[in-house]
Amino acid sequence: MTHDREFDVIVFGATGFTGRLVAEHMLLRYGVGGDVRWAIAGRSASKLALTCREIGAPANLPHLVADAAAPGALEAMARRAKVVITTVGPYQLYGAPLVAACADTGTDYVDLCGEPAWMAAMISRYQERASASGARIVFSCGFDSIPFDLGVTFLQEEALRRFGAPLWRVHGRVRKMKGGFSGGTVASLMATMDASQRDPSVKAMLADPFALTPGFSGPAQTSGDVIDLDMVEGQWAAPFIMAEINTKNVHRSNFLLRHAWGRDFVYDEMMLTGEGAAGEKRARAAKKQAALQRILLAFGPARAVLRALVLPKPGQGPSREERETGFYEVAFHGETRDGRRLRASCRGDRDPGYGSTARMIAESALCLARDVDRGHAGGGVWTPGAALGQQLITRLEANAGMSFRIENATGSGQGV
Repeated sequence: MTHDREFDVIVFGATGFTGRLVAEHMLLRYGVGGDVRWAIAGRSASKLALTCREIGAPANLPHLVADAAAPGALEAMARRAKVVITTVGPYQLYGAPLVAACADTGTDYVDLCGEPAWMAAMISRYQERASASGARIVFSCGFDSIPFDLGVTFLQEEALRRFGAPLWRVHGRVRKMKGGFSGGTVASLMATMDASQRDPSVKAMLADPFALTPGFSGPAQTSGDVIDLDMVEGQWAAPFIMAEINTKNVHRSNFLLRHAWGRDFVYDEMMLTGEGAAGEKRARAAKKQAALQRILLAFGPARAVLRALVLPKPGQGPSREERETGFYEVAFHGETRDGRRLRASCRGDRDPGYGSTARMIAESALCLARDVDRGHAGGGVWTPGAALGQQLITRLEANAGMSFRIENATGSGQGV
């Protein structure tokens, strides 16, 4: 059992840019030597010591040496923690040995993965082992896909409370966002494109919104690969690059919740670009840009150039000012089969790719370690929405600069 482990949380990959931000959040929020017992880990003792100095951690912050390519060291590390956070990606290149170590030792695991083909493979390979050991494996605990997965879960729980019925359709709309995606997200996308060229089944999986619900394939979904005058927000909308992974996680949450939102549930996700002719122009430009990015990413030599010239190098990322002035806001519009409607929003006060993501994954780990009873979520491969739900929302609102709000309801006899 993990209740008597030495550490509540180990941050694996703490010498990387995002891992260092996770460690910094843990330090600023929970200190060292207090009620929350945590450590940092990575493959280089000297780099771990440097991370401690850079974040201003005291000398008594434990740091453990472990290499993603050394299964024995990973298992030894996992046995010391209730939860292991990993920021070491792309996960399809470096992640499987740690998932195996956690599944075998009954250790909970959280990551930032947005790589659906790898996630599907891990579900197939480790669901039974994790279920037997009690390990809770929770993927996608950053900007992909917590605001979206938890946003839909939050909206659906409120619909069930107010209406006594789920929302059969939900529209996710990114209203505004300042701050880009992390270099790790782009690296993962390129690794996925590499894999899709080697294996055509990966490409088919990327197009399937039910790729993470083994044995279940739901109804046809609304395409988010268009531009449209969005009727629920009154603005033009364009494709959103993270919809491909967020949609799969939302449907997996419904699957894990035994289809509490219905077996006919439909979800789509787009990015708003503004009103009128200017909004339409931005939507068309965004779609063209997205198409060009996909063409470039599908071309091997172009990916090599991006890796060499564009992606942040190890230890690089946006400045503190850029992280702290970033933000995002996502709206969720849902309707029941009989026409009752409910709208919610999720907001974050840091840039999505780094500042907010680092806090989301840290609080996800602590939620597993301290808040979520195993009677609610036992061993297995989970999503944040299905495993952590409202308990994680409470943590994120208290500790991570995020908010989840119901904005209005129609047809219920209740306003907000």
